[in-house]
Amino acid sequence: MNPSSSLALYSDTAHTAAARVLGAYSTSFSLATRLLPPATRAMIEDIYALVRVADEIVDGPAHEAGLAPAECRSTLDGLENETYAALRSGFSANIVVHAFASTARTVGIDESLVRPFFASMRRDLDPMATLSVGEFRTYVHGSAEVVGLMCLCAFLHGYPVLPATRGKLEEGARRLGAAFQKINFLRDLGDDEDRLGRSYFPGTGPDHLDDEHKAVIVKDIDADLAAARAVIPLLPAGPRRATALAAGLFAELNDRLRHIPAARLRGHRVSVPTAVRLRIVATVLATTHAGGRA
Repeated sequence: MNPSSSLALYSDTAHTAAARVLGAYSTSFSLATRLLPPATRAMIEDIYALVRVADEIVDGPAHEAGLAPAECRSTLDGLENETYAALRSGFSANIVVHAFASTARTVGIDESLVRPFFASMRRDLDPMATLSVGEFRTYVHGSAEVVGLMCLCAFLHGYPVLPATRGKLEEGARRLGAAFQKINFLRDLGDDEDRLGRSYFPGTGPDHLDDEHKAVIVKDIDADLAAARAVIPLLPAGPRRATALAAGLFAELNDRLRHIPAARLRGHRVSVPTAVRLRIVATVLATTHAGGRA
């Protein structure tokens, strides 16, 4: 076996591992990726896997394994440094990092997107009182908006667009990533505050999210989703359907959050029933045409 075929086998194995990560951790996102062309879906799986592994370092498994806070930080630093090295060389002994770097080098993801992500992950390792408005925006940008931009790089690979169009798509990708993150903050409110000691939304703090404040957050998410949906027709056909489905699933989550009193959010994690998921899938397939505009 020559070196090139050995590398191809290693890269294929790395991608297989990345795909398992997505399937194990995300129901809604995994469902949406099934509408992507196989090559694009593989790239999104590679991106997601690195993001999830970093998230797991700061969100519990590393601590459950016995790592002290300083060791969790060192582990996250090591993952970040491995990622930069793999972006430069095209290889990593960490197969999740290798899969990410392979896709990143192919579609043009560079350190300008990776660094803000790891900065937000590192922020999760510090005791977190309520964030200021500026801190919240910075955190959401690094933890979610840049991930949306990474996915957009994969969506547009081999599909050239005018600079003005790309700018609109980048704004939509940022807004969709932000919407997903804010919805997850609301869904995980109790776990974040009770288990992890984190309060993300400015002005809330533990046990201080009331219905009025929750309504403002839900309305803000509505605006993010609307901005993202406005540019979905500009995407290539495969990513267009998948993104429309992801937006639809999270819009349904936001609607369900809208109707749950703030006092119940701490002990009730909202989800979308299977029958409703299937209805949303059918609607997207019926209204978003593979060969035309949404």
